[in-house]
Amino acid sequence: MAQYSIKTLEQLSGIKAHTIRIWEQRYQLLAPQRTDTNIRFYDDAALKMLLNVAALYGKGFKISRIAGMSPTQISEEVITLTETSGNNALQINALVTAMIALNEKAFNQIINNQIKQAGLETTMLEIVYPFLEKIGILWQTNNICPAHEHFVSNLIRQKIITAIDNLETIDREKARGEFLLFLPEGELHELALLFMTFLLRARNFHCLYLGQNLPFPDLLAAFASYQPDYIVTVLTSFPGPDQVQEYLHKLADTFKQQEVWVYGYQVQSEQLTIPANLKRHNRISEFISCLDNL
Repeated sequence: MAQYSIKTLEQLSGIKAHTIRIWEQRYQLLAPQRTDTNIRFYDDAALKMLLNVAALYGKGFKISRIAGMSPTQISEEVITLTETSGNNALQINALVTAMIALNEKAFNQIINNQIKQAGLETTMLEIVYPFLEKIGILWQTNNICPAHEHFVSNLIRQKIITAIDNLETIDREKARGEFLLFLPEGELHELALLFMTFLLRARNFHCLYLGQNLPFPDLLAAFASYQPDYIVTVLTSFPGPDQVQEYLHKLADTFKQQEVWVYGYQVQSEQLTIPANLKRHNRISEFISCLDNL
């Protein structure tokens, strides 16, 4: 069972810890538990309840009214709001709730509604990326396990692949440029690279997508055949901090005539030396801006 501190609840819900305590005392909305050493904590049910309460409160519901509703009524009201509201914070909190419950139907419904209303690109930038940042808080506090990450990653991955498939195939001769996209050997975190592929294809660039865990000799073979204008990779976990600088130089030295774009957690350090023919993107918005200026 996950154990959340009141500080974690504050970070995830946007409701101040002081306010949460007042709601506990005045309305009995939450019932914190205590460890054997008498430290207060909250469980999954409490987090889901608070996220739902925060969603209604953010839409103008008075807390006294919310307190008079049953948990089922609160949940049903939130579902109705997520189907009709354009409030990003509400959608993000609803995704967190669906993830914790491993509720595929609810998670898909929220994402699908957003894509239908705003398109994949806006949904990713305004809903999915902020949602993934909240997941980071849960990782840091050890309150989600790999099963949760795999659950949401695979569902989001399906949405991106479907959106890519729905785009018209671009003739290489008519494309604005050619990109080879890959993840290095050992790297399995694919969402950012898939989204980049969608962004490229939506802007009429031709893409050769090589996906996860690509050994360097295979990258060389594909490059020799495809001869792209640009190479794109994302370094989230691999290579690690002690190897990433060497890998960046290897890319720069191997592909001297191309511009190599790098993105991901492992290349964020300001201590890294970025070779002249490499371009580091710290945010996905920077990647988009570069595409739009090509």
